[in-house]
Amino acid sequence: MPQFETVRHVRHAPAQMFDLVADVEKYPEFLPLCEALTVRSRKERADQTILVADMTVGYKAIRETFTSQVHLKPADRLIEVKYLDGPFKYLTNIWRFEQEAAGTAAGSGTAVGSGTAVRFWIDYEFKSRLLGAVMGSMFDRAFRMFSEAFEKRADAIYGPAIVG
Repeated sequence: MPQFETVRHVRHAPAQMFDLVADVEKYPEFLPLCEALTVRSRKERADQTILVADMTVGYKAIRETFTSQVHLKPADRLIEVKYLDGPFKYLTNIWRFEQEAAGTAAGSGTAVGSGTAVRFWIDYEFKSRLLGAVMGSMFDRAFRMFSEAFEKRADAIYGPAIVG
């Protein structure tokens, strides 16, 4: 039942942001609460990839591991995550990477290069009400930090330069 949605405007190309989010094995290096991530399988299909991955998240003394299917669709600039097993009743997560046109920075008259609108949406519910009560508010805070974590990671990997 909890949902979270955000749009973050970043100064990197959609392909760069897609690649960064698709590189799930690197999440423990920079993503809040992500302690481990293991890809169980990887299947290539035409221009798409389907991963099955285990992600361990932790907060203080609580650790939970869940399995999800990650469907990478680079031509559509879309990543869909579907829950398979773990502490949730359900979990669905969608990432979209939309090209933004070059324009002018608000109020400054300064020309800026194009970038990406990174759209992040997640809908989930824990199986256990107790776990939901304990982890729920922490997950909400973490989702708010995810977008920023990915943007900082993009700046570290690709540099802070404006694309254009």
